[in-house]
Amino acid sequence: MNKQLAVIGGGAAGMMAAICAARKGTAVTLLEPNERLGKKLNITGKGRCNVTNDAACEELLANVPQNGRFLYSAFSRFDGRGTMAFFEELSVPLKVERGRRVFPVSDRAFDVSAALERELRRLRVTLVRDRAVCVLTDEAGAVRGVKGEKGTYPAQAVVLATGGVSYRGTGSTGEGHRMAAMLGHTVTPLTGSLVPLRADGCAELQGLSLRNVGLTVYENGKKIYTDFGELLFTHFGVSGPLVLSSSAHMRHFDKKSYRLELDLKPALDEQQLDKRLLSDFQKHANSDFCNALGELLPQKLIPAAVERSGIPPHEKVHDLTREQRATLRTLLKHWSIDVLSPMPVENAIITSGGVKVGEIDPKTMASKKAPGLYFAGEIIDVDAYTGGFNLQIAWATGKAAGEAAAEYLK
Repeated sequence: MNKQLAVIGGGAAGMMAAICAARKGTAVTLLEPNERLGKKLNITGKGRCNVTNDAACEELLANVPQNGRFLYSAFSRFDGRGTMAFFEELSVPLKVERGRRVFPVSDRAFDVSAALERELRRLRVTLVRDRAVCVLTDEAGAVRGVKGEKGTYPAQAVVLATGGVSYRGTGSTGEGHRMAAMLGHTVTPLTGSLVPLRADGCAELQGLSLRNVGLTVYENGKKIYTDFGELLFTHFGVSGPLVLSSSAHMRHFDKKSYRLELDLKPALDEQQLDKRLLSDFQKHANSDFCNALGELLPQKLIPAAVERSGIPPHEKVHDLTREQRATLRTLLKHWSIDVLSPMPVENAIITSGGVKVGEIDPKTMASKKAPGLYFAGEIIDVDAYTGGFNLQIAWATGKAAGEAAAEYLK
């Protein structure tokens, strides 16, 4: 009887593992309870799918703050350019955008998942619509199959690629972590990364979106990260691409305090901003201060700016002192936001934490606890910044696990 590989999870990592194993002639069964494969993949990049980043190994590693070196072998063998070649061979034309982010030319995530599904069918991978309950092992602890809700599937190797615990509606419910723990693996605490932030003093600005602002993150008063882009104020705090990226750098809320500082006018240095203020104030010399900021700031931000400046709202602009102007200038270049906490993991794009990397072979993604067990994707305790890096982790670890499982079965 042919030896079988069971892949649990039909997301990015699971589909890649199944394809790579099947290409080596292995009989593969892919278990996925959702009606569609790649449910989370289809919503990434706002439905456009940021497939990968056009980067080689070292640059990829620099964008993985959590256990990046564990991925050295996987990225060395399959980097961002390898992923691009893989998808172009599957007839998915790609394009490179700002920050070397890679997207399908069509801007449709469904084109990526459809190409993977076509390849799975071509390779005759067996797709089973079932939810895995546990990995079965023999007396020696080696893999012998998968038990699902609807049936039992014999297998001499299993790839666990069930994702994290963010976006639970896509099927990422933490079941894979539970199965790994049953087989003796350590699962590190699961928290959100690339997640909105709860913050003080933002409720009155709810709905305000700021484009082209600078952001600096301070940890216990020390600058740890800077970026530039778009930010959104919400009823609970702040969100938007800029905030999601910065959240990946805030990992110690239990021990440290975090503060964001916005530069609302990053195109102007202090001297240029002062000239701009003088120019605006000359135009509105006879106006109340609160009515003189319309050309400088969005309307919704003006009341908060007036309040924070400490300048009386109805003081005439021609009466403002140099010191008051300096206070306003400093406020616009250093708008401070105290962060309370990240939003819960359910609100996160990806999960930080997972199966402990010290218990996984970095070359093969094989378990060091259970012979025949492999891991791929977000279930592992690795996570990266935005820009296609997290999907690249899925592709590279999926490929490593699928190929190694196929070799193991030979």
